[in-house]
Parts: sequence; C-alpha cells; structure tokens
Amino acid sequence: MSLDWSALGQVTAVSIGVTVAVVVVFALGVLGLARFEGAREENGTVHAGSLTQAALCFAACAAVVAYGIYLIVPRFH
Repeated sequence: MSLDWSALGQVTAVSIGVTVAVVVVFALGVLGLARFEGAREENGTVHAGSLTQAALCFAACAAVVAYGIYLIVPRFH
C-alpha cells in the first residue's frame, strides 16, 4: 500500500483554504447584520448596503454548503 502524499497535501490545503474562506465570508455577513442593526437602533435609518452585504455573504455560504452536499450525495449526480 502506498500513499500519494502530494495528493493528500493538496486535498488538505484546499480543505483548509475553503474552510477559512467560508468562515471569513460568514463573519462578514454577521458584520453586515451588526452594522444594519446598529444603524437602525442608532438613528432609525436603514442602510441597504449593510443588509445587502449580509445577504450576499450568507447566500455564498449557503451555495458552498449546497455544493458540498451535492458532491457527497451520489443520488444528485
């Protein structure tokens, strides 16, 4: 039995990279929601940019999760 160490290293690097990217995008979504709520509580005006940022970030995270499920479940292929 032999292992292809370079392939294992590539899979590990991509997994870590995608994990960090999803966490950063999710954190940016939470930041957008926090800015939206803070602006609404502070002066009663709604800033659509923060809400749009949050929605896009959460949609990107949902797309990554959906793609992962698509790759794992053989029935979807």
